[in-house]
Amino acid sequence: MNVSRSDLLKRMGKSASKKKGSAPFVAADDESARGRLLSAATRLFCKNGINATGIDAIIDEAGTAKTTLYKLFGSKTNLVHAVLESEGRRWREWFIGAIEAGGGDAQTKLTRIFPALKNWFGEERFYGCPFINAVAEHDKDQKQFRNIALRHKKVVLAHIEKLAGEMGAAEPALFAHQLALLIDGAIVAAMVSRDPGVADTAALAANSLFEPAKTQRPKRAGSAAELAAV
Repeated sequence: MNVSRSDLLKRMGKSASKKKGSAPFVAADDESARGRLLSAATRLFCKNGINATGIDAIIDEAGTAKTTLYKLFGSKTNLVHAVLESEGRRWREWFIGAIEAGGGDAQTKLTRIFPALKNWFGEERFYGCPFINAVAEHDKDQKQFRNIALRHKKVVLAHIEKLAGEMGAAEPALFAHQLALLIDGAIVAAMVSRDPGVADTAALAANSLFEPAKTQRPKRAGSAAELAAV
C-alpha cells in the first residue's frame, strides 16, 4: 500500500483523538490508483463480502478503469490477497500498539486486549475479522485464504505467548491459544449481535484464566504457531 509510515501514523492519530484505541480496520485513503483500489476493495469486501463484490463495484468506488485494476493486481484473487495482507499488517500494528501503550507489566498489557477490542467493535465500520470472513465464505478446502489467515494469527499468537511467558504462565502457548479463542469468539459475537459489550463478557472469562495459568502445568501444548486455528 503506497502510504508512508508518517502519513499512516498521522491518520491513526486523528482516529485515536476521536475515540481512544479505535482500530484502523479500513485501509487509509491514498491518492494513487493502487491506494484507491485497495481502499475501495477493503471497504466493499468487509461490508458486503468478497464473493458479493464485483470488479465493477470496486472500480466505480475507486474511480479507476478496469484495465488499471488488472494492470496493478492481475486478477480479483490477487486483489483479495493484497487487501488481506494490508489489513492484517494494519490490524496487527494497531492491536499490538493498543495493548503495549502505557507500559506496565505483562499481565496489565494482556488485560488491555478486550477493552481495545470493545473500542473496535463500537466503530461504525466494524464488519468483523476479514480473515474469518474470507475463510467462511469460500470453499473450506481452499488453502490460499486460509494460509494468509494463519500467517496473521501466528503473529498475534506469538506476541500474546511472549507476554504470557513474561507474566509467568506455566504454559504460555496454551494460555495464548485460550485468549485467542476468546478473541475470535468475541469478534464473531460482536459482528452478529452488533453489541460491543460482548468484549466485556470475554474479558471476564479471560480474567478468570490469569491466576490458574501461573500455577497449573497441564500436558505440554504445542507452540502458538502450531495451535493457530481459524
